[in-house]
Parts: sequence; C-alpha cells; structure tokens
Amino acid sequence: MHDVVEKVLVSEEDIVKRSMELGKQISDDYRKTGKAPLLVALLKGSVPFLAELIKHIDLDIQFDFMDVSSYEGTESIGDIKIVKDLDCSVKGVPILLVEDIVDTGRTLKEVTRLLKNKGASDVKVVSLLDKPDRRVVDITADYVGFEIPNEFVVGFGLDYDQHYRNLPYIGVLKPEVYK
Repeated sequence: MHDVVEKVLVSEEDIVKRSMELGKQISDDYRKTGKAPLLVALLKGSVPFLAELIKHIDLDIQFDFMDVSSYEGTESIGDIKIVKDLDCSVKGVPILLVEDIVDTGRTLKEVTRLLKNKGASDVKVVSLLDKPDRRVVDITADYVGFEIPNEFVVGFGLDYDQHYRNLPYIGVLKPEVYK
C-alpha cells in the first residue's frame, strides 16, 4: 500500500505533535468563552484527525458527525450533498467543525451556512490540512494543522476512491495511480 505514495508530506509524529498544539489552543480559546464547543466531524476523512485531536482537548466536549460529499475521483465537483445530518440540535451551541482538508472551500462554506441556519451560536473550523492554492470560495479555517501545496494527498483519513485512508501519515499519491 505504501508503494502508491510518491513522498511523505506530513509524518505521523508531526500530526500527533500538531494535534497536541491545536488541542491546547482550542482548549484555551474555548475556556475563555466559558462554553465548550460541539465538535462536528465531516465523514469519513476527518475521523482519524478527530480521534487524535480530542485526546488533546482539555474540555468536556461532545461530538457528532455529518456526511457531506463534493468529490468524484480526484476533483471537487462543486455540488454539495448532505448524506447524513447531525443527530442533535445545534441551536445556541458553539460549533467547531472538524475537517481533514480545506481545498476549494465549497464544502466548508456550505456546511458553515447550514449550521448557522440551524441556529448555531458560532461556527469555527479546525482542519488538519489547508491547500490555499485550490481555494475557489472565500473561507479560512480558524485552526490549521499544516498548509500543503497543490498535490493529491492521501492518508490519515484522506482517500482516493475510498482507498489509502489508513496510512498513518499524509503522502502524495503517485499520479499513475489516478490518471
């Protein structure tokens, strides 16, 4: 499975270290507000990041999941589909949206709008990866693990047609795999 990876962009050790830093920052920031956020993880890619991140958040948090799709193969198609909605109400609740990667920004913009329409008191975003060169809408994550170049990445939750999510690092997929 590792033979499909051209190079490792972010090691497992770096992901754990950065998750610790983000967890502390998030804990400090929300402690100041006096209200812990509901973490909303976007399935499936954000699950490994969520699992690592919550170990380092020193607050009594809850989390829920949404399944949102905007990809076919390697390209964001710009058509956002809500496959699974939240199981709980977010009215008056601060939300911390957990994402694996901010790419075009379409998904985050749409999900943020949806959560605000449902009455969330605030919506912030934490993303493991940020790929600003691909942005087509104006959106910025509040907390970012790593800014990466415009390369097709897999691992630590990110996939190519549902494969390679379980790689313990972020790697660049060899072009011959998806061309």
